[in-house]
Amino acid sequence: FVPEKPSSAGFASPRGQSLPARPRFFVPAPLSSGNDPTTLHFTKQEYSYITFKKCRDMLETRASHFCITILCEWKCPMKGSFMTELQELRRYRRDLHRIPELDFDLPQTIAYIEGVLAPLTCEVTHPCPSCVCAFFDAGVGAVHATAIRADMDALPIAEATGAAFASTHPGKMHACGHDGHMAMALAAATFVDRTIREQPGAIKRNVLFVFQPAEETTGGAKTVCESGVFERYGVDRIFGFHVWPDLPANTLASCSGPLLARSSETHVHIHGTSIHIAKTYGVPVNESHDAALAAAKFLVAERELMDELGADEPCIGKFGLLQAGTVCNAVAGEAHVAGSLRVFTDDMFDRAREGVRRVLDEACAATGCTYDLDFAEGYPPVDNDPELFARIAPALPELQLVDEPLLIAEDFAFYQRHLPGVFFLLGTGVPVSRDNPSDTEGCPAYATSALHTDTMLFDEEILLKGLDVYKRLLGLE
Repeated sequence: FVPEKPSSAGFASPRGQSLPARPRFFVPAPLSSGNDPTTLHFTKQEYSYITFKKCRDMLETRASHFCITILCEWKCPMKGSFMTELQELRRYRRDLHRIPELDFDLPQTIAYIEGVLAPLTCEVTHPCPSCVCAFFDAGVGAVHATAIRADMDALPIAEATGAAFASTHPGKMHACGHDGHMAMALAAATFVDRTIREQPGAIKRNVLFVFQPAEETTGGAKTVCESGVFERYGVDRIFGFHVWPDLPANTLASCSGPLLARSSETHVHIHGTSIHIAKTYGVPVNESHDAALAAAKFLVAERELMDELGADEPCIGKFGLLQAGTVCNAVAGEAHVAGSLRVFTDDMFDRAREGVRRVLDEACAATGCTYDLDFAEGYPPVDNDPELFARIAPALPELQLVDEPLLIAEDFAFYQRHLPGVFFLLGTGVPVSRDNPSDTEGCPAYATSALHTDTMLFDEEILLKGLDVYKRLLGLE
């Protein structure tokens, strides 16, 4: 490791070494490793040799656990160099898009987040497994703090976008936009850092950025709430985004009260008796012990139940998995049916569970079978705090109100059961009568595929809208 002598005028270090002037943004950038799958190149544009050394040491410590060699070269940034906010968002989003990771297993993603935060004037903590938090003291004696949340995990999907910055991790992809959520939060963090230094008092509340794991699986938000981090930093409100291809690009949408559904994975195991079909001739249905028949009866009755409940308020229960039997000429001795229940209120959740249990009991009684039924705890409904929503609405005049809650689920709901919060949807779809050109790296301007598909992609210019909303929210008292 031999640093080049800085060539531009700077300021003196404690050792008398001339250090380069601080650029506007700190930029960690994992670059393409070409055809070598064992090499990942990083560049770091640092504002001082001291910070560069600290980040280098951090990378070497992490690398020692994985038999990785770190080769560092110090190069001075040009005096006065900076990126625009769009360049910053694009850098963060595309870097993170290349390294998707799942659930709580997020080592590269966490290292990247830490690298961006390292030179900022914030306190970085890890209040629970695979979570990164960054606290900014606004310097105005604020008692309370505003939290900004971003989810870090990706999906087990093989990417098919063909983009130059596509996933380098086979079978994993940021197909739900979490790379965009992280990019907006990181850009907001650099904005907060810069504003506190350059415009004291412009941000009137302390700020906590929360980068959480496992939104797609077990609900990492719940572990964050249980960690005590919000109490530690006096957080009394939280905001978050989800990119949304079903809305035209740059649309900002939300509503007071229920926005997204409560979800509960539902698993049904039906137990019968497997015998050769020749021995069932003349046997009454209620003595057949046919697990496949019981499952079929249940699915038909459950659909009728949901139509009945849905007449009162939005409610859906669909089963996408049905497995039964082992061979074609024997009655199925076992059947497994799995699906998801989505509602918006606890009362409807109780009614739906009771109804599912009732029709399952009837289906099994009619076929001489028994069953086991399991409702997962799932996620609560995303329910925007009415008082907080009313307080922030004047700062967001372009906000469109969602007419009916959406039957998707999000673990942001756990935060809202812990403290007041508002969740937003950011449109990424193709606007009416607009073309959808792709850039030189194969990225379309707007999303044409749904979330959780292998071609879900959009340009980062849309994220500028989300960043602007965060700025306005962080400027409120």
